[in-house]
Amino acid sequence: MKIKSEKHKGFLYIYYYIFSISLLCFLTPFYCNAQDDNNAEEISVTVNVRDIGSVELPAVINDDKIYLPVIDIFNFLKIKLNSANSFDSVSGFFINQDANYLIDRKNNLIFYSGKTYTLKPGDLIHTETNLYLKSDYFGSIFSLECSFNFRSLLVSITTTLELPLIREKRLEAMRQNISKLRGEVIVDTAFKQYYPFAHFGTADWSVISTQQTSGNPDTRIALGVGSVLAGGEFTGRLNYAIGQPLIEKDQFYLWRHVNNDAPLVKQVQIGKIANQTISSIFAPVVGIQLTNTPTTTRKSYGSYSIRDFTKPGWVVELYVNSVLIDFKKADSSGFFSFDVPLVYGNSIIKLRFYGPFGEESYKQQTVTIPFYFLPAGHFEYNVSGGIVEDDSSSTFSRTNLSYGLSRHITMSAGVEYLSSIVSGNTIPFFSSSFRLGHNFLVSGEYDQGVRTKGEMSYHLASNMQFDAFYTKYDEGQKAILNAAIEERKFIFSLPIHANKLSLYSLFTFNQTIFTATKYTTGEWLLAGIFLGLNMHLSTYGVFIDQTSPYIYSSLSTAVRLPGKLLLTPEIQYEYVTAQFISLKALLEKHLWKHGFVGMSLEENFKSDFYNLSLQFRYDLSSMQLGYATTYNNNSLAFQESAKGSFQFDHHYVGVNNTVSVGRGGVVIEPFLDLNCDGKRDPDEPKVSGLKINMNGGHIQDEDKDTTIRITEMEPYNKYYIELSRFSFDNIAWQIKKHSISIAIVPNTFRVIEVPIAVVAEANGTVYLLKNKTQKGIGQVYVCFYKGDSLVARTLSEPDGYFSYIGLAPGDYTAAIDSEQLHRVNMVASKPLPVHIQKNKDGDLVEGLEFTLESTLPEHVPPPQPQNKTIPPGEKDKNKPKK
Repeated sequence: MKIKSEKHKGFLYIYYYIFSISLLCFLTPFYCNAQDDNNAEEISVTVNVRDIGSVELPAVINDDKIYLPVIDIFNFLKIKLNSANSFDSVSGFFINQDANYLIDRKNNLIFYSGKTYTLKPGDLIHTETNLYLKSDYFGSIFSLECSFNFRSLLVSITTTLELPLIREKRLEAMRQNISKLRGEVIVDTAFKQYYPFAHFGTADWSVISTQQTSGNPDTRIALGVGSVLAGGEFTGRLNYAIGQPLIEKDQFYLWRHVNNDAPLVKQVQIGKIANQTISSIFAPVVGIQLTNTPTTTRKSYGSYSIRDFTKPGWVVELYVNSVLIDFKKADSSGFFSFDVPLVYGNSIIKLRFYGPFGEESYKQQTVTIPFYFLPAGHFEYNVSGGIVEDDSSSTFSRTNLSYGLSRHITMSAGVEYLSSIVSGNTIPFFSSSFRLGHNFLVSGEYDQGVRTKGEMSYHLASNMQFDAFYTKYDEGQKAILNAAIEERKFIFSLPIHANKLSLYSLFTFNQTIFTATKYTTGEWLLAGIFLGLNMHLSTYGVFIDQTSPYIYSSLSTAVRLPGKLLLTPEIQYEYVTAQFISLKALLEKHLWKHGFVGMSLEENFKSDFYNLSLQFRYDLSSMQLGYATTYNNNSLAFQESAKGSFQFDHHYVGVNNTVSVGRGGVVIEPFLDLNCDGKRDPDEPKVSGLKINMNGGHIQDEDKDTTIRITEMEPYNKYYIELSRFSFDNIAWQIKKHSISIAIVPNTFRVIEVPIAVVAEANGTVYLLKNKTQKGIGQVYVCFYKGDSLVARTLSEPDGYFSYIGLAPGDYTAAIDSEQLHRVNMVASKPLPVHIQKNKDGDLVEGLEFTLESTLPEHVPPPQPQNKTIPPGEKDKNKPKK
């Protein structure tokens, strides 16, 4: 075609330039995206989400910006994914079903909760296996604020939203707390109670010898034995004083069988049984006791405060139904208090006292709580009977039946019989307990022909508590050796907190009315921290009809001196005579690690009495040794003491410096499970290094045979043992089950064999074949099959490397995940056989290689704009002339 004029040539050039510029503008975004994708580097980072945890995920670094995988992030946070179309688009809803989202790579936009966000070129990066979004958009659109530390390759995500995974963890924690209250902790392995027919397990011993200038020497020997006999616990104690006859009444023996899973009879006791009686019984009862009350602690419904005194500085342990609940150290005057949790059923409250000196470091005291509740519709009974070891060998029996009418009301009834009561040896009784609200408890009891009594306890949220007790005795009753007509008692307690002041205030009023007189006592106690000092101030008054009152105050404190000395002074002042009546001082110090020395001085000005004593104690691993010297009113006394215990288990004999009779233990024997079957074979050796944590007991150091021994465990309790997965340096040694629960049997060691599985590692590389070039590819699942069953799978890293540790000895097949291949339109090389051999250090299979290829036709790059233009006046030689 021949151009007719220069004017037409000009229009043609204008059209050509407009077309070239338009084509260049159209192709530039594709070119830039291609360049961005080519400059991007795929790495592996640690993503940490507050309140959730950490996970290793792939990421992309591009121009110093971090890009995170959308699908992996949302999967980790449990955010709903509806679909992912070849990683070009991802859709679902974010937390709420109404908050739909769509991440569209083709159109370079994000649609979320009714709004559309247009992205810049390069804000979305597509690879063969993932879709990456610039981290800034996670915060600006989804409120997932991301911060990246390049040095540590750590991405921290913070949010104010309750993500699905956070909600899931919160609900799981609530369910675990409820399970703990119900005693339903989920563990990997549970061991129930098991009783051998006969086993001699423990023994306690103690010797105390006293010499004094004003009397004869005295030496007392005590021996206790604990064993398992005929499926139950047998405990015996022998008490003997040199130079005195052996008295049967002073000895103790008891056989006890416990089965908390039995429907009718859960506990049987034969021997010297313990009873909560109406009658005054001061001698042991030899007989039998049956009950369906379990030994386990049940759900708590409130608390009840108990307060008492012991020696200053003594440690007091609180046990509810043989379960250690709390412990406290008595203050400078010996005062202590506990808030005892009230549990459904009969609560046996025991206090154990541990003093600083070996001559008397352990004793046990039973406390009776007046409130007794059962769950609605629950029935419990307690039947006992036997012979009282008194002068008349009285016959005793007691039957108590209880039923929970509702959660707030429990009724009890029964009958007690004691042949030695002259006023009526049969005592029918009835009692009831009411719970009004959460803080108000009322209890009443009627014992026919003996007494009527009632108790009330009111506890406020501020920890203020008011208790009232009243007892009216029937005239002429002889069951209770008491000449009183009425007893009244009121207790008021209130904690006081202020600046540099933290006190516990307690007021107690007691009144006993006799036929001819009235005896009244009152006490006001203030104990706590004042100006950094442990202070104790108590004022005590005695009021008897037609006599002058006797009122005095006692003030004590504890002061720490240089050299780790502890000084405890105490002074008493009487108000009627207006004079100081007593002065005491105690100086204590710990020597080395296991020694203790103390010196005390006391002088009573009113009774002209003084006392000076020096005590020493040293704790060996096998026993406690003690020595004391006392000088008072021209009398000198010396006392030596020693105590300890033995533990027997097959070929093992252990020693301890605390009480062992009645307690149980656990022996943990870890071994290398070479074939990973969970059972110990003759060729599988023991292994050392296992680390454990548990909720009680004393963990001893490993023996030479690599076993771990745990002692001082309370019987019939359920203990939880956690096995640390980081115990061993060899990563091939793995613990499959990390949590264990075990019910303790008294006077025995339960053996637990812990298999340490010796597993193998298989590793290799996954390649992507593209344009006849192989390159490592990440985020590809490599599966391991045993036969037709999937055993494990692992994910390849950004450079294609993969590794899996955890294969037991045997033959396997390794292959690429077929579902993932179908989803990304790829095919992989054929599966590879994997053979794992049994090896003490773990086997290693290396060099597994897989190659992936795309099933789609290769992408043809779009035509690029030409930079060369035709100058005016030059003809195209390749075009034919017309």
